[in-house]
Amino acid sequence: MSSVNSTPSHPSAFILTGVPGMEAAHIWISLPFCGMYIITFFGNFIILFVVKFEQSLHEPMYYFLSMLAATDLVLSTSVSPKMLAIFWFNSREIYFESCVIQGFLIMCFSSIESGIFLAMAIDRYVAICNPLRHSVILSTPVIIRIGLVILIRGLVISIPDCFLLISLPFCSNKVISSSYCGLGNVSKLACADILINTVYGLTVSISVVGFDVTFTALSYVMILRVVFRFKSTETRLKAFSTCSSHICVILMFYMLAFFTYLTNRFGHSIPLNVQVIVANLCFLVPPMFNPLVYAMKTKQIRSRVFQMICFNRT
Repeated sequence: MSSVNSTPSHPSAFILTGVPGMEAAHIWISLPFCGMYIITFFGNFIILFVVKFEQSLHEPMYYFLSMLAATDLVLSTSVSPKMLAIFWFNSREIYFESCVIQGFLIMCFSSIESGIFLAMAIDRYVAICNPLRHSVILSTPVIIRIGLVILIRGLVISIPDCFLLISLPFCSNKVISSSYCGLGNVSKLACADILINTVYGLTVSISVVGFDVTFTALSYVMILRVVFRFKSTETRLKAFSTCSSHICVILMFYMLAFFTYLTNRFGHSIPLNVQVIVANLCFLVPPMFNPLVYAMKTKQIRSRVFQMICFNRT
């Protein structure tokens, strides 16, 4: 009997509320969310397709862009289908195992996306500050190793958090006041001390984001120092144009992520429905804008997409 009692008890399923207090408006909320997911899916798929088949795009910048597109597809798809099922069909139940997997994917691929942003910043630094050796420094084997390191880091920091969650016992409360399973939100339902889970999640968040943000910012500071030394105004503008899209995407990602994290931890005065909506936008807005921004700023991608559209029409 003691061995049975010592085994953590898990509910067979949790209940996701969607947007708390706005259940009557779920169908209207779903319309823009669905539109954003469709744009995200097809936009990132097109980026992957164009980079794969356009030989002129087989360069470090576009390899990293392909990694970003694949990450955005996984991150948005891990959240959006279930969220839309709640809004459209009131399918609020999610199995415990599925909930843990969803939380793992969110944590893992959020870390991967942050790491890719850092890699892209380093790529821009090498391209602007040392252009003659760009292809040598960031060769294909080096890019593959960088991608593997980013992937392994995401797995290494996410797996322990999942095991910490699985080890917790849960009581009768199975309602998650959100439309997705975040590992932190799920652990709050446990009928046990979650100090270790909280400390681990906080430590990982500060370490990973702090490291990535610090070195991304440092890369752009060094880029700006080099750019301001250019004598030609046209060269300066070209360098700024190359980096501006990347900076906009990074700011959007981190601003939404920081707002979601801070409101989840300390924003008790902010209505819960606002917190949930902003958290959902965090998985939809950056993945939707990434392909749009890079497609608009990259002539090769634009021309290839136009060729595909014209060919299909003929």
